Amino acid sequence: MADKHLTGLTPEGGENEERKPRLKPIVEGAETLSLGISMVVAVLIGVALGIGLKKLTGITWLLWVGVVIGIAAAFLNVFKAYSKQYKEFEELSKNPRYNPKTLEGDDDDDDDDAAKHY
Repeated sequence: MADKHLTGLTPEGGENEERKPRLKPIVEGAETLSLGISMVVAVLIGVALGIGLKKLTGITWLLWVGVVIGIAAAFLNVFKAYSKQYKEFEELSKNPRYNPKTLEGDDDDDDDDAAKHY
């Protein structure tokens, strides 16, 4: 019976079609929330690091060093997410379907016809 669950087969022998569409929106939502969550976690880890250094050494300003490190890590996460999205955009712009420069080359016949009417 465990093999049926692993292969995605129902006891009737058909594929479990309801399961696949349900997971896709969850994964997309997790990807969208992951940036916000990672920013909060980075700041919290930096604050915890600062509090730990403050208690360990007794130097008060080390708390603020931890806060700055956390904020810097959050900005680094945003930069990494931006870079990833930019790369995906670049790949999409190379696709002839979405590239207006390649579409302009196809319209040469229309431009010649329009010039004849003037």
